[in-house]
Amino acid sequence: MSEAKKAAVLPPISLTEGAVRALEKIKAEQSISDAHGLRVGVKGGGCSGFSYILGFDEEKENDQVFEIKGIKVLMQKSHAIYLLGMEIDWEEGLNNRGFSFNNPNATDTCGCGTSFSA
Repeated sequence: MSEAKKAAVLPPISLTEGAVRALEKIKAEQSISDAHGLRVGVKGGGCSGFSYILGFDEEKENDQVFEIKGIKVLMQKSHAIYLLGMEIDWEEGLNNRGFSFNNPNATDTCGCGTSFSA
């Protein structure tokens, strides 16, 4: 797919300002190159059937590429049905510190916050 066609597709997920700040900080602290993007996806497993994939990675042949608030996001097209409309946030609280996933497609989640069923 050409770069123009990739850019024309609307991102299936959103990132809060807090998540963007946390991702930029991680990228700088770990000296992650601009060739890497944020991989967002799902994999089988976890308490509820699926768990989220979130981490910096190099672009692969079958990836869709999105630009979200200055962050290059990589996602396999087949994962979009599980993630459409999801918001990734960064929480900084007494009981919880880290990324959180607000996924409208999840029919059930577990206490860990990183596992869901759809």
